[in-house]
Amino acid sequence: MIRLGVVAEGDTEREFVRSVLADHLRRRNVEPTPIMMGGNVSVQRLAWHMAKLYHDHNAVTSLVDFYGFRGKGNATIDALEACIGRQVRSRIHNRWDERKVIPYVQKHEFEALLFACPQAFAEIDVPPEGVKQLAAIRSSLAPEDIDDDPETAPSKRIAAIVPSYNKVVGGAVVALAVGLPAMRAACPRFRAWLTRLEALGSK
Repeated sequence: MIRLGVVAEGDTEREFVRSVLADHLRRRNVEPTPIMMGGNVSVQRLAWHMAKLYHDHNAVTSLVDFYGFRGKGNATIDALEACIGRQVRSRIHNRWDERKVIPYVQKHEFEALLFACPQAFAEIDVPPEGVKQLAAIRSSLAPEDIDDDPETAPSKRIAAIVPSYNKVVGGAVVALAVGLPAMRAACPRFRAWLTRLEALGSK
């Protein structure tokens, strides 16, 4: 079994790994262990956490949001991931193996994945009108294209329609209802990351 360390931004991402990713990856000989970093995401903090996990796991990855990423400036998500990889490498030195390090920054935040199937929000008793409003957002935007503006980020849009939405508990329930097949079909960057994690089990 491949031991995969996952540096998760917060409770929501950690619960997603435990509730959704874990069962899927175990069937592919990969055992993910989420380690929560508690927000305040930056390249330096991520690299520190990933380097710490590097020696005790067969591979390490991250699950953090582009929204709220500190010090990103005008950097693209791809540029941030490359920078994280370089920073991890600088901490590993002569034991470095780039195949073990898979930096991943979610575009734009975890809640984007839930828009792969807005109807799944009915699982947390969102009324039909609320589900209809969420579906309307999805009809005009691909989940990963819902931007990271403070007013229009995926989680902000959900909260505006569903004020009682609980990111941790509700997010996990909705994510299970959405399912990984729908997420990977609607979210190309997420699909590429998941495919790389699955491939670890065949090495």
